[in-house]
Amino acid sequence: MIHTFTDFGPNGPYLGQMIAVLRRLAPEVPVIDLLNDAPAFESRLSAYLLAALMARIEPSDIVLAIVDPGVGTARQPLAIEVDGRWLVGPDNGLFELVLRRAESARTHAIAWRPVELSPSFHGRDLFAPVAADLARGQTAKLAPASPRRFADWPDDLAAIVYVDRYGNAMTGMRAEAMPEDGTLRVGADCLARARVFGEVPPGQAFCYVNALGLIEIAMNGASAAERLGLSLGMSVTPGHQARA
Repeated sequence: MIHTFTDFGPNGPYLGQMIAVLRRLAPEVPVIDLLNDAPAFESRLSAYLLAALMARIEPSDIVLAIVDPGVGTARQPLAIEVDGRWLVGPDNGLFELVLRRAESARTHAIAWRPVELSPSFHGRDLFAPVAADLARGQTAKLAPASPRRFADWPDDLAAIVYVDRYGNAMTGMRAEAMPEDGTLRVGADCLARARVFGEVPPGQAFCYVNALGLIEIAMNGASAAERLGLSLGMSVTPGHQARA
């Protein structure tokens, strides 16, 4: 499969144009819109979200990941083979956490350029054709390269990296970054940890480990983002449950 991970959003012409290229060049390969509302312009926040989603990507699959505020600048276009899966996209930190957690990785620059290359839409004109090639086992457009690394980024990011349509806020922290009996402080609120929504009364905020393995802030039957004033990039602080 080819999985798309973008900040394009569900509306407008961008995602459709990119998927059209994939379907035209590799019509036999399924294309999955994995996520189209990654944090806009935020390759750092998106990196933690992408790394969590990679756990469900199967060997030989391709992830076409585009969060690219520097499109058209000197940043490298990359294709990275990570534990038997391919990532295609910009060299701007988006792949940092995937690389850091990988058992094996081989990084390639995309050496090919199409005859017509929009300076502002490499997702359609450059990255999508390469992703289609990789899905068909073709690697001729690649050359060995080293990615830019972001060693100062933490292994787990204590901040909100995604807010879903329900108002639940995912952090960049994996489950092991917080004690099982711990709490999570965000703003003026200190949230206890629960296992599922039904373990807390309606309207009560809490934190839990979501289906991606990330610590998430939620509220039973309501929007935690709206009620608690949560937003992308907001810092959170894990702690221990106070003892009686």
